[in-house]
Amino acid sequence: MNTEPAKIDQRVAPQRSERVRSQAPVLAAISIGGGLGALARYGIAQLAPSVPGHFPWGTFWTNVLGCFLIGILMVLITEVWSAHRLLRPFLGVGFLGGFTTFSTYAVETHALLRPGSVGTAFGYLAGTMVGALVAVVLGVWLTRWVTRRRGGAR
Repeated sequence: MNTEPAKIDQRVAPQRSERVRSQAPVLAAISIGGGLGALARYGIAQLAPSVPGHFPWGTFWTNVLGCFLIGILMVLITEVWSAHRLLRPFLGVGFLGGFTTFSTYAVETHALLRPGSVGTAFGYLAGTMVGALVAVVLGVWLTRWVTRRRGGAR
């Protein structure tokens, strides 16, 4: 039995229209989730604004928290729940993709590469990467531990 998706010829208008129709709900879920995630990130930025030349704690904690939540989400939707097909695009790609901000991280790192704050730049550069990776692993581990204790794994 062939389980590969049918090939779509983008030059054929009916096939192109079908592809757009089939992907519209996914794109809408990503867009709405991304907008909501960006609003949440903006709220955190207002609570902890960046100060030029200083460690950008707001962005750091936003990215670490977002990575922790991504670790939790991936375990829940792949090991615990039978998730709706739009949940992962909405929460994972959309909301958490809009919430985390690795582009701001890059810009802030670059801005810190000035005399007097180079050490802070490298601390931020390394600290964010280590913090993000540890947060994902911790989110995965903690979610698996909690769901196994409650007997929630599929």
